[in-house]
Amino acid sequence: MHLAARLLYSALMNLPDCVTLENASDYPVYVIRHPKVTGKVAVNGAHVMEWQPTSQAHPVLYLSPDAVLERGKAIRGGIPICWPWFGGHPADSTKPMHGIARILDWELLRVDVKDTHVAMLFQLKSTEASRAHWPYDFTCHLGISLGEKLEVSLMTQNTGRESFVITEALHTYLSVGDISKTVVRGLTGAKFVDTVGGQHTPHDGEEAPVTFDREVDRQYVSTGGVVIEDPAWGRKLIVDKLGSGTTVVWNPWIEKSKRLGDLPDEAFHGFLCVEAANANESAVRISPGAEHVIVTTVSVG
Repeated sequence: MHLAARLLYSALMNLPDCVTLENASDYPVYVIRHPKVTGKVAVNGAHVMEWQPTSQAHPVLYLSPDAVLERGKAIRGGIPICWPWFGGHPADSTKPMHGIARILDWELLRVDVKDTHVAMLFQLKSTEASRAHWPYDFTCHLGISLGEKLEVSLMTQNTGRESFVITEALHTYLSVGDISKTVVRGLTGAKFVDTVGGQHTPHDGEEAPVTFDREVDRQYVSTGGVVIEDPAWGRKLIVDKLGSGTTVVWNPWIEKSKRLGDLPDEAFHGFLCVEAANANESAVRISPGAEHVIVTTVSVG
């Protein structure tokens, strides 16, 4: 986007001084520079790319330095929106992985600036582009609040005449100092499905806090939050959620990292994903005129 176009767009949006529209590569990105927080949100996917309270010495979200910033392609890192399906399409493997919300442009409706945070509201409506992959009528709203705490809420409204079923995830990538020393607490006893290697192996219950010495890709039956101990950086990350029956924990480890072209080979040492999701038995049916909301929050303790 040329400078003149950016200035015109900013004027039309009446953006506050602490929010600017800048060019990432193939699309614009909203850049937040607030006394309490810095961040970036891409138009592509309404994707929270970065969030860091100014009180923190280390980043909280992880963004791959090799992320592909091209319109219509998913961004590796931050918080991709997996919607209206999580993982591969249940019936058609040619459809986009993790759905369409993360690869379409969202419209910014509003920005509110307070002393403690910046709040943004984005919208995505069904169009010919969305119907090419998913035939239903919908409106999605994504609320993002960036301050000492990050809150992301996704509302799905069924604006059509027939019910539909969605699976979804707020696919949060979290930075840590050393994955081998990282511990995830809050899932002990929860049933889960292990999906490493494309398998779908059920387990009756997690026996201990989650640690990392190999690839981890698990979908837990859980409605509660977790605490991530990050001793290398002397902190805890608290991830809470609402409207979610599944918690996904993922780290690609050595071999899978090498197969991911938008992720450095050694990047697995510095992040994990903890995702508020609705997958498997937690799939959500939404009737005409009804809505569903899923929320995730991240804070540093």
